Amino acid sequence: MREPIDFLVPRMQARLFHAALSVCRDRQEAENIVQDVFQIYFDSAKEFESQAHLEAWLLRCTVNRAKDARRAFRRRSRIGIDCEASQIPFEMPQDRSVFEAVMQLKENQRIVIYLHYYEDKPVREIARILGSRENTVKSHLRRAKMALKTLLQEEWNDDEP
Repeated sequence: MREPIDFLVPRMQARLFHAALSVCRDRQEAENIVQDVFQIYFDSAKEFESQAHLEAWLLRCTVNRAKDARRAFRRRSRIGIDCEASQIPFEMPQDRSVFEAVMQLKENQRIVIYLHYYEDKPVREIARILGSRENTVKSHLRRAKMALKTLLQEEWNDDEP
């Protein structure tokens, strides 16, 4: 099965952008990665078993491209990457603090948090997308949740008078 690109882009663009952003933490780079992934899809003749298979392939391709871009940037500049959270619109004020806390996590934790909570992927599917074992994904999720709990409690405790 192949979905026409003009139907695929509007449906998947935001999801792929957020996946790329969770890895590379740079808005412009994430946008470029998403365009690259759609170009790869457009140029390929790959057939997919189902809609879920297509989405998993797109997410995997996005995550891999974002990891490559992040490594290349680090090699070129040897500095960290800061996400421009001030440029991202959030519906509620606490959404910004959750986003900033997630962006402080290690890369592998950010990716599994994004796929699990934002893409609503089960652990088995995340393991398949990332080419990892299920127990590894579970471990990353557990550590990420503990780190987020600590980060968010510290922030919210700082806000109290």
